[in-house]
Amino acid sequence: MTMTLTSPDFAAGGEIPRELTCEGGDQSPALVWSGVPAGARSLALVVDDPDAPDPKAPRTIWSHWLLYNLPPADGELTRGARQLPAGTRIGKNDWDRAAYGGPCPPVGRHRYFHRLHALDLVLPDLDQPTRAALLEAIKGHVLASAELMGTYQKKGR
Repeated sequence: MTMTLTSPDFAAGGEIPRELTCEGGDQSPALVWSGVPAGARSLALVVDDPDAPDPKAPRTIWSHWLLYNLPPADGELTRGARQLPAGTRIGKNDWDRAAYGGPCPPVGRHRYFHRLHALDLVLPDLDQPTRAALLEAIKGHVLASAELMGTYQKKGR
């Protein structure tokens, strides 16, 4: 079975609703996953934007949300997830916050990748890791991954 990641808030490749962005309530999207492989010990979620600051001349990958040690089973996060599953840890996004930060592109339409990784281990407490630190910690431990991409462009730009 292939691991999948979907959202009732937006279709794969579709536009992310305004209320999930800096122009709205800046709520995290609802996410649903299935097909977590047997042998997975935890899950890690990385949400980032490879089009920063300008899709015509990207210079960096901007992290929006980092979660790790999610339970290794089919599951979901509700929209605006205020309570994370027991044991889940959160990393520091590129706004230097251990929280979700919604799409807020300065110019153009950006792509936002939500990647869920099934891992063969439970990570130690990484003390609010950055994207780079979390990706380094999971290197060599990914059993399967699922991806969901949505887009957003600020209104009037």
